[in-house]
Amino acid sequence: MKAMILDRDLNFLWTDVADPVRKEWEVIIKVHAAAVNRADLMQKDGCYASPPEWPQWCGLEVSGVIEEAGADSVFKVGDRVCALVGGGGYSEKIAVPEGMVVPIPAEMDFIQAASIPEVWSTVYLNLQLEAGGLKEGDVFYMQAGASGVGLAAIQYAKLMGAKVITTIDSPEKAAFVKKLGADFVLDYRTEDVRPVIEANPPAVALDCIGGKLMGECLKNMVFGGRWIMIATMAGSETVINLETVWRKRIRLIGSTLRSRTSEEKSAIMHALHDKLFPLFVTGKLVSNVHAVYPIQEVEAAHGVLRRAENIGKVVLTF
Repeated sequence: MKAMILDRDLNFLWTDVADPVRKEWEVIIKVHAAAVNRADLMQKDGCYASPPEWPQWCGLEVSGVIEEAGADSVFKVGDRVCALVGGGGYSEKIAVPEGMVVPIPAEMDFIQAASIPEVWSTVYLNLQLEAGGLKEGDVFYMQAGASGVGLAAIQYAKLMGAKVITTIDSPEKAAFVKKLGADFVLDYRTEDVRPVIEANPPAVALDCIGGKLMGECLKNMVFGGRWIMIATMAGSETVINLETVWRKRIRLIGSTLRSRTSEEKSAIMHALHDKLFPLFVTGKLVSNVHAVYPIQEVEAAHGVLRRAENIGKVVLTF
């Protein structure tokens, strides 16, 4: 088979690699589509390798059809599926633990299906499992609201009845996130989010930005607030008043999805399939696909994310 590997100089190379060999608990998926994530950009830059049990090239979510399955598998050859993977999605085939694979509804195409597993698993993991959910009227804070994770988090928070504060960097992105229900939408280039957070203290924040303003915003959390860090795109240093943390019983939670066990990821994927996939089918949730590229144009696809041009997901096809 072919895969889009990284050579010694971390350049993409579409080349022949060995076909995956299925273990007893795995299935082989013939990949039709794979979505692009910021973790892929970090891996391309040499700073976020796949876990050792996964192929050492990019790709965290795929869709396609089952090519091989065990005799006792719930899947059969030809089934349409999507999967959350730990790496190696940029390839024609991939071996995946069966639990991390779910069937695709008939109404969902491969491109949409590939855009769901990683960002929606991230949101479910952090808003539901780490934060313990939100209740009606709570305030949720999510920067980068037009990113794949941002769009998913806004929708999930609104499902739970929360008010949403988010930041964007263009009028087009502002208009889109407002349609999804975001209550306070600020252009971080020209507007200061701190007064809005002070007036509307968040119960939960999902933070992929970090940076110097993080500590100033965290101090305005409600009593018992949960601030979840999943990345530090604006820098890894800030100043936090620790007295505020213990007095208000604020929980600062570090979280990643990629390093979770296959069992944890399987449970999350099946929760998505059971609880959220029906909402995608009826249109109550959307996984907006910003652009689609053939796998051979992976550099262009990565460029869209690097320049923060996307509203939602960028997907590669095979």
